[in-house]
Amino acid sequence: MRYLTESDAQRKAWSPGAWGFLAACCSLAGFLALSWPAPAQAIRLKDVASFKGVRANQLLGNGLVVGLNGTGDGTNVDFNAQELANMLANMGVTVSRGKMKVKNIAAVAVTAVLPPFARVGSRIDVLVSSMGDAKSLQGGTLVLTPLKGVDGQVYALAQGPISVGGFAASGEAGGGVTKNHPTAGRIANGASVEREIPFDFAHKGDIIMALNDQDFTTANRAVGVINKHLRGSYASSQDSGTISIKIPPAYKDKMVSMLASLENLEIATDTVAKVIIDERNGTVVMGENVRLSTVAIAHGNLMIQIKEKPRISQPLPFSRGGTTAVVPDTSITVKEGADRLMVMPEGVNIGQVVQALNAIGVTPRDLIAILQAIKAAGALQAELQII
Repeated sequence: MRYLTESDAQRKAWSPGAWGFLAACCSLAGFLALSWPAPAQAIRLKDVASFKGVRANQLLGNGLVVGLNGTGDGTNVDFNAQELANMLANMGVTVSRGKMKVKNIAAVAVTAVLPPFARVGSRIDVLVSSMGDAKSLQGGTLVLTPLKGVDGQVYALAQGPISVGGFAASGEAGGGVTKNHPTAGRIANGASVEREIPFDFAHKGDIIMALNDQDFTTANRAVGVINKHLRGSYASSQDSGTISIKIPPAYKDKMVSMLASLENLEIATDTVAKVIIDERNGTVVMGENVRLSTVAIAHGNLMIQIKEKPRISQPLPFSRGGTTAVVPDTSITVKEGADRLMVMPEGVNIGQVVQALNAIGVTPRDLIAILQAIKAAGALQAELQII
C-alpha cells in the first residue's frame, strides 16, 4: 500500500496549465530584470566636488644646476652666466661675465605645488627643467632657489641633488642614445615651505562646495544627501555647480569632523548624454545615457582588388624574328558586402548600439562616420563632440 504524501498532493494539484503559467512568469521576471535600467553607481562626494578655498597654489623660480659633467649649457646661452655672476656676487665673489665659459652649469626653471594648509617647515617636491641647450641634468645639484607665487612673494626655498629618469650618451663623431628626458628631473622633498597662505577655516559661518562637472541633477541630489546627513535644511544649491552649506550649531567647533563626514557621502551623479570622437586615432567614447531614435543604417563595404602578374611570352620554335617578351597579366576583383541594412528601434541604449554596430562589422573609423550621419539625421539623442 502506498500512502499519498503532501508533496505528491501538491504536485497533483498543479495542472500542466499552471506549470506553463509559472514558467511564463519566471521568463517575464528574468526579462524585466535584464531590461530594467541599472541604478546609477554611487560615488563619494570628495571625488566629484571640492571645497572653496581648499586648493593648491603654483610656485615658480629660476635657478642654476651645478656639477654637470660637460653636459650643461653651451656658450650660446647668456643668461646662465648672468645668474652665475649674480650668485657669486651674493657670496662676495666678483667675476667678469665675459670671461665665464662654464659647461658644467645649466639654467633651469623650478616649479612646485604648494598644497593647502602647508605650514612653515613642511617639505614639498620640486620639478627642475632645463631652459637652455643643456644635454643632460644627470648628476647635477640645484643651488638655493627661491620659489615665488603669483603675488611675487617667496613661499618656499628649493635645493638638492636632481633625480633624472633618463640618460643621454653620444660620441665625438656624432650620434648617440637618449632615453626618456634627461633635461628634466625631480627633487623629492627638495623645497621647504617658508611662508603660509592665510585661510580662516575654523571660524567660517558657511562653506561653499563646487562640483567638478556642473549638472543640476547632481547638485540637487547632493543637496538632498547632505541635508539628510546633517538632519536639517543646511545645504542649498546656488546653481548647477555650487552648493552652499551652513554650519550647524553642533559643528561650530568641529569643522574638520564635519567636512570629513561630508566628503565621504555617496551620491548618484548624472551627466549629459555625450559622444566623444577623436578622428586622429579613431577613438569613440559614448556615455551610458546615449539613446537613438528609430533609424535605419546601411553600411556598405566595397572592395576593389587589382593584381598584376608578369607572364613570359616565348616565341615559337624555329621562328624568325621572335623575341621573349614580358606580358603583364592583370586581374580585377570587386567585392561588395551584403546584408548591411539594419533598423534600430527607438530608445536603444549604449549596449544595444555597440552590439548592433558590431553585428554589421564596423571598424572604429566606420563608427565615426555612422555616428556623424545619425546625428545629422536627428536620430542621435546625445551631444556629439569632436576633439
